[in-house]
Amino acid sequence: MSEPLQQRQDADNAKAEAGYVVPGLERGLRILAEFSPREPVLGAPELSKRLSIPRTTVFRLLQTLESLGFLERADKDRNYKLGIAVLRLGFEYLSSLELTDLGLPVIESLRDATGFTTHIVIRDGRDVVFVAKAQSQSPVFSSIRVNVGTRLPAHATTHGHVLMGDLSMKELHALYPEGMLNRMTSATPETVDALYEVIREDALRGYGVSNSSFERGISVVTAPVRNETQKIVACITVTVPRPEIDAALIADGLIDKVQRAAAELSRRLNYRSDDEHTFLKALGLR
Repeated sequence: MSEPLQQRQDADNAKAEAGYVVPGLERGLRILAEFSPREPVLGAPELSKRLSIPRTTVFRLLQTLESLGFLERADKDRNYKLGIAVLRLGFEYLSSLELTDLGLPVIESLRDATGFTTHIVIRDGRDVVFVAKAQSQSPVFSSIRVNVGTRLPAHATTHGHVLMGDLSMKELHALYPEGMLNRMTSATPETVDALYEVIREDALRGYGVSNSSFERGISVVTAPVRNETQKIVACITVTVPRPEIDAALIADGLIDKVQRAAAELSRRLNYRSDDEHTFLKALGLR
């Protein structure tokens, strides 16, 4: 078979596979995706309106999801909240991540070296998600409400800025087509253009620092983690329960420690710099 003909057939097969969607399954998953920390409770009328699905169909889908444990009744008014089966799937996903298996010892060592709580964070679209945590034993950290599974808006957090370090301006506009961004604090970028400037600054610096820019009295230092494709797949962050990262912490090497931890996890994920790739290729190992 000629190469152009094979390419056309491959493209046709890919289109056919992409077009084969089970409507009931798709609708059920779209319903689950509507629930969030900002809207933990939803009812059939609102879901029907949002998803343009007939209300009777939504009722049947909700009842099915409830019977499987993915939803639970939130009150007597037929409103629902996420069920324990969603949590189980989430933990199964986290336990399957190579990132968390390889990264947990790294952030535990970073916690021990700094005395601060440390996390591994990934990006899911317009949110960042905390997927691993090494908790400091200091009582001051008990008031920090960030746990595995916590989601925060990417555009408003230093974690998100670092995680979006590979995105071009075109890709960023595709992610935020509205142009104007929801301001969480006075430090939140107002536009996509302003967000891009912040992202590029952190990317060129090699890390991000937040001095109470998202939550008052909480500062963070964040550095990117890359895998063998050289793409940013996560970040390692240290949470400091202070209004700012002061000179004493910087002099003590806090930023360097975070960067070294991120570099170590990148190494464990088989990341190699451009120079290392070139060297390995010259040796015939790539």
